[in-house]
Amino acid sequence: MKITSKRRPLRTQALLAGSLAAAAALSLAFTAPAGAAKAEHPPSAKKPTVVLVHGAFADSSSWNGVINDLRHAGYPVIAPANPLRGLASDASYINSVLKSVNGPIVLVGHSYGGAVISQAAAGDSEVKALVYIAAFAPDKGESALELSNKYPGSTLGATLNSVPFPQAGGGTGTDLYIKPEKFHDQFAADVPRSQTDLMAATQRPVAASALEEKATTAAWKAIPSWDLITTEDKNIPPAAQRFMAQRAHAHTTVIKASHAVSVSHPHAVADLIEQAATATTR
Repeated sequence: MKITSKRRPLRTQALLAGSLAAAAALSLAFTAPAGAAKAEHPPSAKKPTVVLVHGAFADSSSWNGVINDLRHAGYPVIAPANPLRGLASDASYINSVLKSVNGPIVLVGHSYGGAVISQAAAGDSEVKALVYIAAFAPDKGESALELSNKYPGSTLGATLNSVPFPQAGGGTGTDLYIKPEKFHDQFAADVPRSQTDLMAATQRPVAASALEEKATTAAWKAIPSWDLITTEDKNIPPAAQRFMAQRAHAHTTVIKASHAVSVSHPHAVADLIEQAATATTR
């Protein structure tokens, strides 16, 4: 009858003994002697979340190039869909998005999105900087339409289609679209036409009443702001942009670009956002 030994082979015993010895040595090596200072590895500073709010005739994809740059630099980014239904309701919606973010926020608005962030950020201590990208920054009692007409230069009105839509509470509202054949020259003349054809097809309409609705607060009076002024803008006259930036005491950058600057010059937009983040969240 064959007898099988229950003892481990010598080679296994030797390996086990070696492993135990090595473990003991590691334990001794990582046990700090009495009174020795512990090594500290402070966590790297957490970067603020950048929240990007698009304006009329655009959607969140208009921020794609900017998002790529910011994420490459280590910033968390959110680009929510702006409803474009009314200033107060749009601001309330964006404010709900802000409340879902943990930690400091850099809030960015393009075009009509600037009016939305000016109201959405009011009273929110986590919003450390406002960044206006070819955007409206209304004061209390002002509307986007009023500011656009304050100085000559906007050719937007003649390029619009008006489309009626039923309102949830009854009655009829009016949606505004830029005519597809006018979209390139009016909105994004420095973007290839092959791309603006897609942008025209996917544009989000804005309710005319949203552009006429007056702001009830102006967060830029309490929160530091940065402003990118676009000199070739046919939607918001550059003179109107300068007026709003100077009034807000914004850190201002001027660029030769169309209204769709986040598409045509995403690096410049991302750079300005990083300046605001660095200056306010150190």
